[in-house]
Amino acid sequence: MKTRRRGGFRRTVTQPSLPEVHRSVPVSGNRSLVRRFFAFAGPGYLVAVGYMDPGNWATSLAGGSAFGYTLLSVILLSNFMAILLQALSAKLGIATGRDLAQACRDHYSRPVGYALWVICELAIIATDLAEVIGTAIGLNLLFGLPLLFGVVLTAADVLLILALQGLGFRYIEAFVIAIMVIIGACFIYELALSAPVLKDVLGGFIPDRQVVENPAMLYIAIGILGATVMPHNLYLHSSIVQTREYELSDDGRRDAIRFATIDSTIALLLALFINAGILILAASVFHTAGYNEVAEIQDAYYLLAPLLGVPIASTVFAVALLASGQNSTVTATLAGQIVMEGFLEIRLPAWMRRLITRLLAIVPAVFATIYFGESGAARLLVLSQVILSLQLPFAIVPLVKFTSDRVKMGLFVNPIWLTALAWLVTILIIGLNLKLITDFVSG
Repeated sequence: MKTRRRGGFRRTVTQPSLPEVHRSVPVSGNRSLVRRFFAFAGPGYLVAVGYMDPGNWATSLAGGSAFGYTLLSVILLSNFMAILLQALSAKLGIATGRDLAQACRDHYSRPVGYALWVICELAIIATDLAEVIGTAIGLNLLFGLPLLFGVVLTAADVLLILALQGLGFRYIEAFVIAIMVIIGACFIYELALSAPVLKDVLGGFIPDRQVVENPAMLYIAIGILGATVMPHNLYLHSSIVQTREYELSDDGRRDAIRFATIDSTIALLLALFINAGILILAASVFHTAGYNEVAEIQDAYYLLAPLLGVPIASTVFAVALLASGQNSTVTATLAGQIVMEGFLEIRLPAWMRRLITRLLAIVPAVFATIYFGESGAARLLVLSQVILSLQLPFAIVPLVKFTSDRVKMGLFVNPIWLTALAWLVTILIIGLNLKLITDFVSG
């Protein structure tokens, strides 16, 4: 294809992102404001499930049991960062008609593009690793399935995604939202049983300097950050907002950006409730009882029932975990397809693309389970989230750069205040990562 500059990009897009569902959901026409809101609602919830996956469970459980409510401030800050960055991701996709992977491939040289692709694939593997292990742990706790068998069984997720997408993208969104409702209901029940002290909970949302000064606390804080602001979600969101058939005019795009931002903000506030709920549960049940090293999901499962005095509490906890893992694998697999197609322009059959992205996670998960066993595999959840945080800048920097470029974004370029805020968030994330690396190297 002949290279040419169009709208600030060197190449035209030969095929849209997720071509099988591109612009497949009608949203235009003479509809009321409420109906238009619901027509646009959906992509934000697919993004939000990545913010409440089993990796979040591991980091929040470890943080709550070890440090009480202190790290609630990190969850709150991370969620605000996520709301900002996901809004920029949606804006990029709607304004340019490109997902973040396609924009990176167009803007950077081929070696840089390949490097970003490899980094992004590693992030997706780390994400899927956490979700596969989390799902397997849930199956083990509920049905007694061996952990290794549960890991292999997650390959069936590919068939679920294909079946849902064959019915239409709205069915995928409906499935995800239904599972989120189940997770939310489970945690409302668990929090009602644990009865945390409201004053202590609210105090935890106030930032504490010891988060940075205490290396052990910083390690968990970085894990929470990596589990909340996930690199693959930025690629995912910039693609799935294009499933809406909005008008391809300035007014149509402006309208789509507004509704997409509202959609993702509401969904991420729900994710904030889930993430905070996990940490509050760990703090109110484990930390207050002197169990300060409950970093493994299995330990939390076995301790909940006796500490709360309600046998079903552990079962409800495991149901929420299984639902969380199942939900997150759906969106991580979609993100793998988006990244592979966007960076490499590889066109494969839908089942093959999804099978490849799933195997990239299952294979290392199998080896980790065999080598580390159940205990080590659970601890690997926290490490995977720290790895995600270290990879965040490689997705955030291009995103902020592109959305702040008037040549690329036109009328939809970030205003100065938003650009400044976005770069501030980027610098903060990079700074925390450098602090973590420095502490690690210094022992």
